[in-house]
Order: sequence, then C-alpha cells, then structure tokens
Amino acid sequence: MASIDEAVPTRTPRSRSRVRGGLVTVGTVLALLAAMGLTVLGLGSADNAVANYDASSWLWSAARSELARVNGVTARVDTRMEVPAARRHPMQVTQTDRLLMLRDLNTGQISALDLATLQITATTPTAPGLGVSVALHEDAAFVVDAVQGVVRQLDPRSLAPVGEPVRYPPGITGGAFDGEGRLWVAVPAEGTVSAITPAVLPSEATDSPVGSPRVQTYDVAEASHELVVSTLDDGVAVLDRTAGTLVTVVEGTTRRTALASTLTGPGILPVRTSGPVVPVTVPGQRQVHAIGDGGEVRSFTVPGDGDRLGPAVAWAGRFYCADEAAGTVYAFDATGQVTDTIRGRWGGPLELEVRENYLFINAPDAATARVVDDSHQVREVDKYANDVLGGDPPPEPPPPPPPPKKPQVSKPGAPRNVSAAAGDAQARVSWRPAAANGAEIIRYVVEGAGQRLEVGANQRSVEVTELTNGETYRFSVHAVNAKGAGPARNSNPVTPTAEVPDAPTEVTAAARADGTVVVTWPEANGQGNTIARYAVSATSAGTNAPVGEATGTELVVKAGELEYGTQYAFTVVSVNDKGAASEASPVSNTVVPFTVPGEPLELRAGTVADQPGTVAVQWAPAVANGRAVTGYVVEVGDKRSEVTDTRATVGGLGDGQNVTVRVRAVNEAGEGAQATTTARTVAAPRVTVTGSSATATAATVTFTVDAGGGQASCTLSRSGQPAKSGPCSSITMSGLAPGTSYTFTVTATNAAGSGTATRAQQTDALFGVATCENGPDGDQRTYCDRDRDGRNGNEIFSVPRQDNDRQEGWAKPGTRLKAYCKVRGTDIDSWIYNDNKQSTWWVQVEYSGRNYIPWAWLNLEGGDDINVLPTC
Repeated sequence: MASIDEAVPTRTPRSRSRVRGGLVTVGTVLALLAAMGLTVLGLGSADNAVANYDASSWLWSAARSELARVNGVTARVDTRMEVPAARRHPMQVTQTDRLLMLRDLNTGQISALDLATLQITATTPTAPGLGVSVALHEDAAFVVDAVQGVVRQLDPRSLAPVGEPVRYPPGITGGAFDGEGRLWVAVPAEGTVSAITPAVLPSEATDSPVGSPRVQTYDVAEASHELVVSTLDDGVAVLDRTAGTLVTVVEGTTRRTALASTLTGPGILPVRTSGPVVPVTVPGQRQVHAIGDGGEVRSFTVPGDGDRLGPAVAWAGRFYCADEAAGTVYAFDATGQVTDTIRGRWGGPLELEVRENYLFINAPDAATARVVDDSHQVREVDKYANDVLGGDPPPEPPPPPPPPKKPQVSKPGAPRNVSAAAGDAQARVSWRPAAANGAEIIRYVVEGAGQRLEVGANQRSVEVTELTNGETYRFSVHAVNAKGAGPARNSNPVTPTAEVPDAPTEVTAAARADGTVVVTWPEANGQGNTIARYAVSATSAGTNAPVGEATGTELVVKAGELEYGTQYAFTVVSVNDKGAASEASPVSNTVVPFTVPGEPLELRAGTVADQPGTVAVQWAPAVANGRAVTGYVVEVGDKRSEVTDTRATVGGLGDGQNVTVRVRAVNEAGEGAQATTTARTVAAPRVTVTGSSATATAATVTFTVDAGGGQASCTLSRSGQPAKSGPCSSITMSGLAPGTSYTFTVTATNAAGSGTATRAQQTDALFGVATCENGPDGDQRTYCDRDRDGRNGNEIFSVPRQDNDRQEGWAKPGTRLKAYCKVRGTDIDSWIYNDNKQSTWWVQVEYSGRNYIPWAWLNLEGGDDINVLPTC
C-alpha cells in the first residue's frame, strides 16, 4: 500500500493513508549546464532561446548521441543537440512544451532541460539500468523507483524533492501521467492501482512550503497478479495478465472486461493510450485485441512472423503496431484491416508516441523517423538534416535478420523446486520457473488447503493465508500457457505455527563483475528455535521471484540467473528447523547485475584499397550486459588498439598479408568475449596477358589484373617510349612501324606496388603500290614504262631526296613495296602521272634493304593515308 503525508480518501474499500518518511534514492542536484555538456547544433545564438513548438517532439538518435527536435507540421528537424558520452546509450525522453527530461539507462543520470533557453537546469544520478523511470506533465515531474516501490515528486526546474515520497511494496509497475495530470502506478503485490496527484510547486518568488502528492487507490486484481498499465485521457487501463482481464478506471468508475478466452499469451499495453479504445497486443501470437469503452472486443492479426512486436498504439481511429524484427510499422483501421505498411532501414527498437496531434515513429539506432498526421499521411524525417555535424551520417544498420523459426509449442513443464514454509496461520509457497515449451507462461496456479490461487508468471511466490496452526498442508503448483495447463509439482508438507522466527533485520546486495550478485544479512533471531535456512527473493519492476536458499547468512546468485542491466532488490525469509518461516525482511538496496559485454556483433573486416598494409574493421555494438560499453579492443595481427567507436582502421601491416581480426568490448567488468574474422591487406597487383593483336601501325594487348584488393591503374609501354595509360583489361598503342616486332610491357600499380607482364607482338606489314601512269601525249605516253636518264617516276633512293649518286633503283609501276615509316624530304610532284599527287613525305620501303621512295609515287594500301605511318 502507498504511504505519504497527505493521502486523500479513496472511493474504493481499499483506501489508506499513513505516514512514512524518507527520500527516494537521488543524489545531490547539480544545477550546472556543464554537468551534462549538451551542445546545440545548427542554430545561431539568436535562435537558441525558442520555446518548444506545440507540434514538435524531441527524438533520440543513439548512433549520433544527439536529440533532434522534429516539427510535426513540416516533418523537418529544426534543432539538434549533442549529448556527449551517450553514444549508443538507450535514453528515456519525456517532454512537455516547456521542459524536457532525459534518463540515460546506461549511466542512470537524469537531466532536466529548459526548452525556452535550451539549457540544462539540473542533473541528478540514479542507479543505472531498467527499474527507474521519469515522468513529466506540465510543471510536475516524478521519479519512479519501481524496484524499491518509491515514487518521488521533483521540481522539474531544479530536480529538488517536493514533499515526502510515496512508498509502496517493492516491484511496482507503471509510472505515467494520464491526460488530466495524474500519475498512475500499479502494485502487483496488492493487486491495486494508484492515482497520484502532484503537489503544487512553490512559486519562483517564494520558498513557501508545499504539501505532498495525494494518492487515491483502487482494487483491480488479486494480490500477486501480474499487472501492465496504460494511462488514458482521464484514467488508467490495467491488464491483469494472470486473470486475463482488462480493468479501466475512468472518473473513479472501475470497469472490467474478461479476456481470458481471448488472450492466448501474455499481453502488453502502450504506456499511453489516446481515445476510448485500448489495444492489447499479444506478441507471441501476433495478435491485437482492441477493447472499447463498452467492453466490446475486436481482434486482428499482425502480418509476418516472430514475436518482436511492440505494443499497438491507438491514433486517430487507427492502430499502429511496430514489428522491430522486420523494421516495419503496420497500420490498421477500426475493423482490423491493414491500411498502410510503413517500412524503413530500421534495426533495433522502434518507439511510437502520440504527441501534439501527431504520431512520431522513432528508431533510435537509425538516421530517419516518421511523422503521421491525423489524416494518416506519413512523412519521412531526416534526423541528421542540415549537415550540422559535417561529413556523412553513420551507415544505416543492416537489414534485420529473418525471424527465427517458430519453436514447437506445447504445454509448459512442471515448476522446479516447489517449496513451502509455514508461518503463523499461513504458508509461503515458492518455486522456480517451469519450461515454457515455446509459448510464454501466462500464470501459475497454486492449490492446497482447499484454496486455488493464480499468480503472475513473474510473481513466483505467494502467501497462502487462513490456515490452521498445527494442521499439516501440502501444496501443488502448475504453469499455464497458450496451450493449457502443464503438470503440477508438489511442495514439501508444512505445519503452520505461531512460533515463527524473526526476519533478518537488514539485507545488503552487491553486484560483482563476474555476473553474480552476493546477498548478505545478519543472523536472524530464531525465537527459541534453530534457523535452518534462509529463502531469498528478488524484486524488479513488476516482478517478485525466489532466487535461492542458503543455510548461512550469504547467498551468491549465479551469473545469468538475473537479467543484466535490470535493477533488483532482495528480501530474505528465515525458516527454522520446524519449517516455520518469518515475514519477509526489509527490502535491500538496489543493484544492477552486470558482467563483461557480449561479443561485438556483425564483425566485418576488409582491405583498404588505397592504403598499403591497412585493413578497415567495423561491427555492431556488443550487448552491454549491465554496464555501459566504454570502448573496444581491436587486434589485427600483432597490432592492438583501443577505440570508442564501432569501427577502426589499422595500418602498419605487411602488403598482401592475411590477418586475423579480433574485437572485444570493454565495460566496468573488463573485456568481453571476442568476435573474430579475417582480412587481407592490399597486395601488389598480378598481371596475366591473355592475348594481343596488331594492325600495321598499332598493337592491342589484352590482359587481366588481380588488383590484390586495391585499386589498380594500368599502362602499356615499349622500350624507349612513354607508357600509355588505359583500362586494366586492354590497351592499344599506336604510332608503330608496320611489320615490326615489338615487346610490350603491361604494368598494373596500386597502393602496395606494381606488377608487370610482357608480350611480344609484330605489327602487320603495310604495302604501297608504286604508281606511275603514262600521259596522253608525246613522250608522256612512255614516261612510266622504264627507268631512264634524268628524272622519272618510281625512283628509289637511299636518302629522302633525288640524288643520282644515291639512287638504288626503279620500281616498275604496280610493284608492291613493304612500307615502314615516313620522313620529310624534298618536295616531289607526280603531275599527271599519279593524279597530281605532291608531297614532301618520303616512305621507307623494303627495296634492296630499307630505302626511300617519294610518297608522291607510292599509293599506300588501305586508303593511302600517310598519317598511319610512324615517323622514321
């Protein structure tokens, strides 16, 4: 039950008001902007002092460690703020038009931000992990310590406590505001739900004292049932997962809707429900059950496979349900028909929140979000807009893996270690979990002493009352899942007695780096009997379950028995040698179990193409296992480095070296398991010539290049001449002499060096036809018939000029001469004997060795293009 200074009477039989002092666990408030060190990005100083627009919402980006304020009207980011030292941390964000509060789940720090000035007004520490949450409505703020059962109102401007805390039994759930400004908390141990009305804050001009929050409590379930809470526009909806009932409390009126025949597995609710219809999602069955305010139920199925569904959210007459495994949000109309499928490159959690007449869909691990208006128009939001930080955004997460195949489903197994301990006219029955066999356990059923008690799946102990001292009892426990009831297991016999021992006066818990938790307590007073054993139970948000027994005053809870990153507190019951048990001890301090991180996920390593001896390594974050990952150790070959990012570039390795890559995450507990892969540094290229071909004046060499993982550039060269660049498949070199043998060298070069290969290739011979055609008149008619004294056509010289002393002979018209190259010489005009061809070019030909004939008298085959010949 709740206890505060000023509790008002409730409208149900279970009203209560009693006083207990003390404070929720918070440290010294630090009203310093530098304490959090937030940095506003992308705005000038004149733009910083802006109030939060009515249609905006702050969205968290874990990959960038920053907040983006998204305007719902424009679906654009107008302000971004960096949160240092929070990269890839899960962050709870709660906001109003004026204030913003953050809780870093990895560190536990709570920060209050004034949105008018974009400055941190205060910070305060809490225990890290799941178990503490913050709630904000207008000028009221609360910190809810679900494990300890303490709800503390704070002044959101300074985070100073307001009045006395409200105290409940450990293991409460909920902690969100309804539309009327009341904070709702469920107490599974009592089967109740409470509405907490905040105390009025003192004005800034006075330090006048204020009262404490007011509490009103309603019965909604049997004690020890598992309860899930969703606040409404004016009230609360409580899902009793154990009994299969949805209970709403609206304007003081309690309404119950039986769902036992409808729910085929444990259901979940959104934190806040807008409108009169409450959606209950059963992830294991991929079903949503929409319960109207009149108790009518409409059920529909979510497409796809797997059980990673988030709670369906009601918005503007439709329901939106996120499938985190598929990175998809499905929209359904009131009849359960799919109206839209919203997909993104989303990996990891998806957060859906109705705020300021818009639905905001945020993926903290991705660069994009979505905004849905009340007409159900969907628009994409670039959370890294405006290039504020410079450079490219981090890569989108890889698409999620396909969901695992559904396991074979059957009835649950029998509970383990069922034990009973007698008290004064009562008995305490506890047990360890039963095997779920593919379907989540919905509840446990305890039978004995003529009673049948149903207990939540996470409430694995119960007090059986109204027993007779001196009479012996035995109890049985069985589990129930969607397939039905499993086999029962019996407890030991117990005999209630008034001679019960005292409970330990205090309990202390400590989390150790090896994943264990050590729970200690002083020896209890047996009241004349010997204490035979102590039974220890762990409490977290909404759960209470036994974790073991000890004959001494210490219990070490094995590593993995408790969930890493979740807050727990412990109680101890003394059991004497006659089987009589005490009441539970006071609850211990809160601890968060932790151990070394898991191995980094999706490790990839590859060659850095443009850097010798270098590999690039990238991975997805490791599971933190209860403490924030502070860095990663990267070992590549014999090189070791430490980084805080999820990528590294390691150099100084050999070229073409195969290396083993090992990456380990580091947290407070030390280095975790390593992920391993292999990589290869860039190697010098290898060239393989696959062929060659030639024309008279050009040659083409074809080849393949193994670039060694790098980016190769290629050239073709011959001795004494500049190399020619080209594609790394074939290169053609022109300007060659016809009929000539060449040796070509192919060179491929990358960051690691060069590789070469050679190829011999002869160019095709080029022939010309000695041409001289007789004229029409007189001596012209015989001019070309033979060599004669004086000048004549088709004369051949050893030099490129008409020098009688250097003439080598005469070519009869029509003679084919092999051409080699060209050279400038005396100007020769063939006049009418060769179509008035005139040129200073001479051609080196094969005629008694290599000699020269004027081009004017030699018509080259293939078009008579002198330019195809290289210069001699």
